[in-house]
Amino acid sequence: QVQLVESGGGLVQPGGSLRLSCAASGRIFSSYTMAWYRQAPGKQRELVASITSNHRTNYADSVKDRFTISRDNAKNTVYLQMNSLKPEDTAVYYCNAGSSYIAPQFDWGQGTQVTVSS
Repeated sequence: QVQLVESGGGLVQPGGSLRLSCAASGRIFSSYTMAWYRQAPGKQRELVASITSNHRTNYADSVKDRFTISRDNAKNTVYLQMNSLKPEDTAVYYCNAGSSYIAPQFDWGQGTQVTVSS
């Protein structure tokens, strides 16, 4: 079973940037499409961005042109660079193997809190 550990969240002002990291255990990380999800208080978890094993990316409309997902298969790590952050980006961010076509495949990690506020 793959274990996922997210990090890099924090408090940032509107317009600021953060870079999230997700470290995954397991030798087969490189074969999975990986994704970032987020869950705001009182809302359902939503897909933010995904990246295939050959680095093809896809983004939710709400984050397109502001967020960038990337991966380093040698380090079993997936990243989310978040720029031009808005208060509505406030949420707990999680990573998992999945996409808009594939349901999350592993147990969820603890997530990392992102708060955008002045």
